[in-house]
Amino acid sequence: MIFRQITHDDLGCASYLIGDEKAGVAAVVDPRFEVDEYLDLARYMGVSIEHIFETHNHADHVSGHGRLAAATGATIHIHREARPAYDHQPFLDGDEFELGSLTVRVLHTPGHRPEHSAFALIDMSRGTEPWAVLTGDTLFVGDVARPDLAIEKSEGARGIFRSLHTQLLPLGAAVEMWPGHLGGSMCGGPGMDMKVSSTIGFERAHNPALAIEDEDAFVEEALAKLGPQPPNFEAIVELNKGPLVTEGVEMMALAPRQVEQKRRAAALLVDVRTDHQFDDAHIPGAICNPMLRAGFGSKLAWLADREQEVVFIGRDDEDGRRAGQLAVAVGIRKLGGYLHGGMTSWRQEQREALRIDRMPIGELAAAIKDQSDDLQILDVRERSEWNAGHVPGSVFEAWHDITTVPNGLDPAKPIAVVCGSGQRAATAVSLMQRFGAERAVHVVEGGVPTLGQLGVELEKSEQSAAAA
Repeated sequence: MIFRQITHDDLGCASYLIGDEKAGVAAVVDPRFEVDEYLDLARYMGVSIEHIFETHNHADHVSGHGRLAAATGATIHIHREARPAYDHQPFLDGDEFELGSLTVRVLHTPGHRPEHSAFALIDMSRGTEPWAVLTGDTLFVGDVARPDLAIEKSEGARGIFRSLHTQLLPLGAAVEMWPGHLGGSMCGGPGMDMKVSSTIGFERAHNPALAIEDEDAFVEEALAKLGPQPPNFEAIVELNKGPLVTEGVEMMALAPRQVEQKRRAAALLVDVRTDHQFDDAHIPGAICNPMLRAGFGSKLAWLADREQEVVFIGRDDEDGRRAGQLAVAVGIRKLGGYLHGGMTSWRQEQREALRIDRMPIGELAAAIKDQSDDLQILDVRERSEWNAGHVPGSVFEAWHDITTVPNGLDPAKPIAVVCGSGQRAATAVSLMQRFGAERAVHVVEGGVPTLGQLGVELEKSEQSAAAA
């Protein structure tokens, strides 16, 4: 039997190649947009990809089902409730597909989305009971799916609860659980683990969400930990439901002069180098979104207007090309190109470059204790983090909501931009500079929790105190 997990580390997505080597047949579950790895694996194993199974209409990334079907002629299967516009074979709960000795059984698990389905895998050469289940976006290692990307959120949470308790948890404790996402994906909560798999029994014993046996209590907890909805998830769903997307986007190498022309024409410049490199020198108006850290694509989906041209700035051409691939994976397709030769070529032509000051978290702690009159602090974490504890007198604005200098801050004076670790602050400080802050300062080597450890007294919001 064939079973391979293929991960997309930046998006935290997992897809699967399954099948029977002796029968020469295989299927791909939840393919990503870049399909070469599936084709290479199938060729290496001597099997034909004849089926494509989708757990649901994805909201966080563009599916590769169109490209894979075009390359292989495979049939796309998805639950009848998905109602896509492309040619497909719909399935229902309990339907089974035979791939040689491997049987794929559909388990309808609505909640994350109404059409969501998991797939139980049965190796008929060894027994008639499932040995594994591909849980898609219902059950993760350490957490469960978010319920608000398709229907009213409380209704979605109730659907997830019922799907867990009627479809997944009744499976045997030894059944392996292979999720559709790993830690860092926007489709789950903060408890998601980076571990690639688990078992039903282990999750039943150790997953906090599964310990809640009352449906109302489960719904309350699920809604309490929800993060903000990503802005383009509906557009990605429509791409995945609509006519099959089979083409990528051509990326053009741009000379510095061309990048400057696009900047003046209001293109969005996204610098994908490290935050240290960005702080040292960057093109005026560029946004910092380091590609070497997981989550680049998800962040880009927050920052980029789908109708605005995007240009990438990297260390070299390979950075620019890779950034373009990650952009297409999240539905950002209006790509103007990348800076040929990277930032080095910009500096070689002695074009204008800006910098951003950096402040170690220890210096910020000392300044707070000294009660400096000129100190301005912008906290760019999520609202739930702010509620749990923040610096008195600081201003709150989540990093992805910065479109101007927030009220309460003087753009002519230094503004210390802080998050939980320094990573979100890297993007936020570039946005602050872009929108007129004359001296936005990047706080590094830690964030607000570190300030608490250094003796800075933090205060909770009224909402957090009431919840406690």
